[in-house]
This record gives sequence, structure tokens and C-alpha cells, in this order.
Amino acid sequence: MECFNSTKLSSPCTSSILNLQGSSSLVCNKFSKNSVHPWLLSSPPPKPIFQLDDRLQYRQKSAHRTYRGPILAEAGKQGWDLGPKKSMESSGIVLVVGATGGVGRRVVDVLQKKGLPVRVLARNEEKARKMLGPDIDLIIGDITKESTLLPEYFKGVRKVINAASVIVGPKEGDTPEREKYSQGIKFFEPEIKGDSPEMVEFVGMRNLINAVKGSVGLRNGKLLFGCEDNGFRDLAWGALDDVVMGGVSESTFIIDTTGGEKGGPAGLFKGVVSTTNNGGFTSIRTKNFSVPEDLSSYDGLELRLKGDGRRYKLIVRTSRDWDTVGYTASFDTTEGQWQSIRLPFSSFVPVFRARTVSDAPPFDPRSIVSLQLMFSKFEYDGKLNPTFVEGPFQLPVSSIRTFIKDPVTPRFVHVSSAGVTRPDRPGLDLSKQPPAVRLNKELDFILTFKLKGEDLIRESGIPYAIVRPCALTEEPAGADLIFDQGDNITGKISREEIARICIAALESPYALDKTFEVKSVIPFSEPFTVDLENPPQEKDYDIYFKDLKDGITGKELLEQSPVPV
Repeated sequence: MECFNSTKLSSPCTSSILNLQGSSSLVCNKFSKNSVHPWLLSSPPPKPIFQLDDRLQYRQKSAHRTYRGPILAEAGKQGWDLGPKKSMESSGIVLVVGATGGVGRRVVDVLQKKGLPVRVLARNEEKARKMLGPDIDLIIGDITKESTLLPEYFKGVRKVINAASVIVGPKEGDTPEREKYSQGIKFFEPEIKGDSPEMVEFVGMRNLINAVKGSVGLRNGKLLFGCEDNGFRDLAWGALDDVVMGGVSESTFIIDTTGGEKGGPAGLFKGVVSTTNNGGFTSIRTKNFSVPEDLSSYDGLELRLKGDGRRYKLIVRTSRDWDTVGYTASFDTTEGQWQSIRLPFSSFVPVFRARTVSDAPPFDPRSIVSLQLMFSKFEYDGKLNPTFVEGPFQLPVSSIRTFIKDPVTPRFVHVSSAGVTRPDRPGLDLSKQPPAVRLNKELDFILTFKLKGEDLIRESGIPYAIVRPCALTEEPAGADLIFDQGDNITGKISREEIARICIAALESPYALDKTFEVKSVIPFSEPFTVDLENPPQEKDYDIYFKDLKDGITGKELLEQSPVPV
């Protein structure tokens, strides 16, 4: 069976011992020639099973490790039939920012009523607990101050609703309950209170995105190895072959600067595999990462590679121990074709020395320590690899990254404002526009910076939805709605309705990467009320989301020539 008791350098001409226990840095490099990973020590280990500590001293590991009750699996299947599975722990917390505002507090209320886990980011603890309850999951921070957004605050957060906004109030003051503000700036002369629009809508947005990006995930996944943005993110790989069993197989891993799909760099796992002396496997393994990778916001790993018709294994470890369980997924390749191989985390099987392990802990993507690629005669539990042949092989790998499974839904829903593209729109009659559009300059370019904040979301790579309400009111939800795109409509909309729309958008693939405006059909001149004993049914917002189009923001109108009015 496969047994990884000692290793050799991944070099065509040099054999030595690899330090797989020390830390490993992940860096982006640009390559001028093929490179080999040279982590060398000068002498073999004194015992066959070993690991190296940070002082580069040998520490013997016990060879007597027994796991009982193996899980049986059929060879040749991508998904192993393992029977009942232990569920992966995932908190799935929804973070609400701006939770003490008119929309934010309603978002919190609806989420709690739905039984969903909620965390609140607020500046004032006393105010937040008084408004939202003493038991609310609360973190204290200020999006305008990056230093207050500590990484540990966002552990477990998978989705964000951002209802934070610059504060606008009457110049003459307001009541403690902000009754004048609740009517909308149509009814008073406004001014900015507190932090400027630039700080809240732009700087604050940038800080918030940077704070949550690692928790909520990126639409195109997180790159672990390979090309991105004209650079190459490298990992320290080394060869682990069947020499530990007396075999003679050999492998190496190099960076081929022109071996990628489009002539760029790619890693090349290659070698010669032989069954001589009861051998029959080769592999490459990374050095332990200096900081474990938390990939819990994703659903699996995706390899971009050029197949050779053989079946390989990807092994992921969550322990820094040398000789330990590896969570393993087999995958088939197509000869001569570049292909993307997606391996869901749920498909990784706990394996120790080619035997599945029934009592291993569930795979935990929050703490990934190393990766390993293997070509082997052996599958699991005595089964054989049906594609195995002796002799030379090579597997070009251009990237390894995470992925979010389809259908992807928004991970970041932002409450912006209708009108953000209008202050600079050519040919627009400002006298017919809402006060915020007319007073954009007087209000320190509030809409201009709201638009800049939107752009930061669109450029962030986070799956998003941007909701642009028309004038917000204290009226109840339930009125018929008009959704639009292009930033043209005016009207009013209930804060409660916007809260419900935001929560619905988090679960709708139709809302993914969409920007849209929304208002009710009720004109300003008519109040809207509901019968509390017979309230309207909650809407299926997908009816509206389904008609939304990609790429429409209203910014396209800013490029047009002025039109005579």
C-alpha cells in the first residue's frame, strides 16, 4: 500500500530529504525559466517514519497507528458511497451593517423571525443593545476606521447586508426619534451629520469589503496555486514516491514557464512509475502552509489541468502531523485536453495509507495545511486504479483554486440609492429630480460617493446585489412594486419592504451581480396602510429578480453626449 515514510527532492538529478513540517509561504512570482523547488537537507532520516520540527531536528513518530472500521468504496467512482456522513460545521452567519438605521434594524428583525443566525456591526453598543435586544450577537466597529474591523469579528460570516449610510438630517435639528428624517428630505432643508459621504460611502465601503472578503468568498474562487493578474502564485512542492517500500518510481515537479493553456506558466507533475519491488505510486506534496487556509466560504477545489487519460488523487490535510489522515478525492482526466476538475469538499474521503478511515473527524475546510497530488496503482481498501499503467507520465496543472457551487447567490447585498448616476448625467433636467440629486454638491457629493462605493463592490469579486431604493418611508410593506434598471425612476418605497428585498436577494441566483432600482406603485400623495388583521402575503421577489439584466447600472448614460433640454 501507499506509505509515506520518507521523501526525496523534486529534482531530476538530486535526491535528498524534504522538510514538510516547517512553514511555507505562498507568494506570487514571475518566472524567467523552469524552476525546481529546492528544499534540501543533507542526510536521510534515522528512522523510516519521521517529521521535522522548526529547528530542523528529527523527531521520531510512532509507526503503530491503527484505525478500525474502514469505509468501503468502489473504485472508479468520483463520488464514494460512504453511507451516512457527518455534517460539516458551518455557521452561515448573516452580518448586518448599519443595523441601527431604519432599514438595518428591520433586516435584523426579519432575519431573527426566520430563525437565521445574525451578527450586527455597530459603533455604539448601548444604542444597539437597547434597539436590538441585549442578546444580539454584536461586534463594535466603525467602517470608516479600518483598525476597528478586526479579522476575528468576521469568523463564520457567510453573507452581508450593508445598510450603512451617511447621516442626513435637518439643518434646524430633529426629534430624538428622527421623525423629520423619517419623512424624507423632501420635507426639510438637509445637511450632512457626522462623517462625510466620502468617508462612509467610499472609504467605509472599501474597508468593509476588505474585512469580509475572506469570510464571504469570491465569485471566481480563491487562488491557491497558479496564474492570476499577470503573476504566478507558487507553492513549495516536493516528491513523495514509493521508495519507502523499496520501489523505484520517481517523480518531480517543475514550473514550465510556457507550459500553460495559453502559453503561460504551469506546474508540471511528471515522472516514471514502476511496480518493481512492490512499488507503484508517485506523488508531490506541499510544505505545510505557514498559516492554515480557511476555505470554509467555498464548496470545493477546482484544478485546471491537461489530462492524460489517467486517474489521479488530490489529498488535503488538516493536520500538521507528518503521518496522518489525508482527505482524498480521485478524479479522471481526458487525454490531451485542458479541463477543469471540480472536487466538492463533501466528496473528500478520509484515508490513511490507502485505507478509508471510519472514525476520522469530518473534513474541516477551515484549517487546510497542505495539498498532495498522486498517481498510484492503488485506489482505496484493496481496489486498484483501472487507468494505471507503468512508465512515464506527466500532468500539467495551471491552477488550483476554490469554487462556489452553482447556483451562486449574492453574498453581499448593499442598500444604495436611486439617483446615484444622475447628478452628472448629460441633458438631465435637475429641477424635475428628487432633492438628493439637485443637492448632490451641497450634500458633499453624497450620490457621487454612493456610486463610487457601488463600483467598489462590483469590482471586488464578491457575489453581490445592489438595491437602489427610491425615497424611503415608514409605511408598511405590501404595496405592489416596480423594479427597474438604468437609474431613471422616482417614487417612494417602504423601509420594511427594502429589508425583505435584501434578505430575499441573498437566496436568489436571479439577483446575482445585479443592480436595480425599486419603488412602490403608490404615489407620494397617497399614504399606504394595511389591515393588520389581514395583512398582504409576503411577496415572491424572484418574480421581480428574474427580469433583471446583467451590466445595467445607469453609468452607461454618463458617456452619452449632452441632449438639449
